[in-house]
Amino acid sequence: MLLYLVGGAAVFVGSGVMAMAGLGAAFLFVPLFYYLGVPLGEATSTALLLNAVSLSAATITYARARLIDWRAGIPVLVAAVILAPVGAGLTVHVDRDLLLGLFTAFLVFAGAMMLFYRARSAPRERGVAAEAAVGAGVGSVAGFLGGLLGVGGGNIILPGLTWLGLEPKIAAGTTALAVVFSSLSGFLGHVALGGLDPVFLLTMAVLAAAGSLAGSHVMQTRLTGAQLKRFIGVLLWVIAAKIAWDLIK
Repeated sequence: MLLYLVGGAAVFVGSGVMAMAGLGAAFLFVPLFYYLGVPLGEATSTALLLNAVSLSAATITYARARLIDWRAGIPVLVAAVILAPVGAGLTVHVDRDLLLGLFTAFLVFAGAMMLFYRARSAPRERGVAAEAAVGAGVGSVAGFLGGLLGVGGGNIILPGLTWLGLEPKIAAGTTALAVVFSSLSGFLGHVALGGLDPVFLLTMAVLAAAGSLAGSHVMQTRLTGAQLKRFIGVLLWVIAAKIAWDLIK
């Protein structure tokens, strides 16, 4: 009962908050489920699937509002889907503490970019081929690390799309699209490592979808682009602090 009450509340709120930035909340759900007694393999698989479910709901909302840049998003999506199972397969062979330390440093840098960097007001100058190549590079790194760490990769995709010149709301919507598929791909790579409780999974999936719909609605109607950018920057720093705390405990 504690698992369903605490886990369900956290899934609803976490999915809603992270959906506002187009990110999944798997990095929160994995340790939460594990501390509540779910085996690590099952916790990781469940968290990645919840990412896919919650952000699928958000992506539909963003697509209807025309907040997805398909030209930038498709190369990211394809590369992330291909590399996520590779990262998942290497989970048992790589020093996760080293990778998490590097990932934390990246999040600190990305958060600072979101908070303090002022992009040029001129339109993007990259051609279709150059943008696709950059997007594929971002997606490859995000997919590999997302699969390896069980986090979905959105924390890398979002700053990458912002660097490409996307407006914050469109960057968030496009990230949500990519993370749906990278999370699903990572889930398929992890699922063989641990079984799933279908009742628990279905309950959490419903709550994740509901929270994500609420969060995406707030993002569209209540936040400006500048406010969203500040929110994302602070959120990336919170994520970095949480991972660093886990590493030093």
